[in-house]
Amino acid sequence: MTTDLLSATCPIPLNDYPTVLMAHGGGGRLMNQLIERIFATAFGLPDQRERHDSAVIDIVGLGIERLAFTTDSFVVKPLFFPGGDIGSLAVNGTVNDLAMAGATPLSLSTGFILEEGLPIETLWRIALSMRSAADAAGVKIVTGDTKVVDRGKGDGVYINTAGVGVIDHDLVIGPQSVRPGDAVLLSGDVGRHGMAIMAQREGLEFESTIHSDCAPLVGAVRNLIDTGVDVHCMRDLTRGGLASGLVEIASSAGVVVRIDERAVPVDDQVSAACEILGLDPLYVANEGCFVAFVPQAQAHYALSVMRRDPAAAHAVQIGSVDSVGDGVVLLKSAIGAERIMDLLSGEQLPRIC
Repeated sequence: MTTDLLSATCPIPLNDYPTVLMAHGGGGRLMNQLIERIFATAFGLPDQRERHDSAVIDIVGLGIERLAFTTDSFVVKPLFFPGGDIGSLAVNGTVNDLAMAGATPLSLSTGFILEEGLPIETLWRIALSMRSAADAAGVKIVTGDTKVVDRGKGDGVYINTAGVGVIDHDLVIGPQSVRPGDAVLLSGDVGRHGMAIMAQREGLEFESTIHSDCAPLVGAVRNLIDTGVDVHCMRDLTRGGLASGLVEIASSAGVVVRIDERAVPVDDQVSAACEILGLDPLYVANEGCFVAFVPQAQAHYALSVMRRDPAAAHAVQIGSVDSVGDGVVLLKSAIGAERIMDLLSGEQLPRIC
């Protein structure tokens, strides 16, 4: 294919972005552009309203109505951090993507890209961590692959995990189910994972260590579904944090979401670290935190159900869906002013998952 023909057909103008940037993997505007204009166009992905953290596949004739399928890759640096490591992150990240579709995870695959010179002891620690995380989430690692690259070409280890889960209920959980009047529930405080990584990476010292919130969310999700809560949508708040997750849902659903900043819990240490680094904790990644959209009439009950699981012990309502509209998120600040929350254009924190 000639350069002229490629330039004419590529949905992203090559003169604007001739190469991939770190921001293309940051969960903000450029990553969404990459997904929408390159991958969705090339692969013929379904309508944006139907896309979620996992693909939902209808199965006929196997005694299972619906399966969820997802895949993810992990390139975090450093490999070990307070509250987790690349192994537990890989398992929990994939398990949580399945849970956000309302699926019960069944099996995972894992692929390792290993750099020549990686200590075998490091790989053993990562493997044991993955086994422990899988046991805690009630899922099995059943297959995988290993590749080794030249010294200096792989940054230690990269991990890809894919997962499959069963959807054993009739709920359609995704942006297409969000309705005006829905309550927006948050499972816990935000920003801890990203700040745990950055504090470790930058050598920041606080009165106590910031620990990642890396954890499986399956229990909290199953509690909601098994007790009959009419869950409309869920999203785990990884790259781009709470803000990006809400903007993506509002845009896909075509609704106006109103959030009260004072209701969003942020740990004091996380807030201090964000202030030092000039970051907004609402945009900082989490690995054990999610939002759920449920009917307002069920919000109080849903919160009590979520709090039964340790991963959502401090769940709160942070806002509501106001109306059908242009797909925006409006944030009411601590002083009562209201502003539009938008996707970041650049990369806040590279290599945090």
